[in-house]
Amino acid sequence: MNAHSTPRKHTEVAVGVLIRADDALLLTSRPEGKPCAGFWEFPGGKLEAGESVEQALRRELIEELGVTIGAAEVWKVTEHDYPHALVRLHWCKVRDWEGSFEMREGQCMAWQQLPLDVKPVLPGALPVLEWLAQERGLAFDAEHYTRHLPVEA
Repeated sequence: MNAHSTPRKHTEVAVGVLIRADDALLLTSRPEGKPCAGFWEFPGGKLEAGESVEQALRRELIEELGVTIGAAEVWKVTEHDYPHALVRLHWCKVRDWEGSFEMREGQCMAWQQLPLDVKPVLPGALPVLEWLAQERGLAFDAEHYTRHLPVEA
């Protein structure tokens, strides 16, 4: 719990774990001007009023990446309390999409095998990376992804 006297409201976020046929995962960087700029994350965004998780993910990936996804398997739900937002992350595995990837927000993208080469990774993604490593029978070391994080005062 944070130091505020009233509880913070969750921001509902749909997140896509895009998985290529070779099991590579798509990560994108947070663009300049957004909180945590330069951190790597799985693509997605906030649910709008009346949207399902899959509808929000479909809209966000068209807006951010220029691709249209097929079926999205709603997989896990986690929460993370960032200084700028308390988020509830709805993780969806996506193995089917159409279109050419365009980084429409000035972000970078990278297809990665585990363990990832890109870092730092947003702390909210660490549980998912651990689950994906477990599914593949791989060791997981959270410090590998966070050792370059700035120290908060």
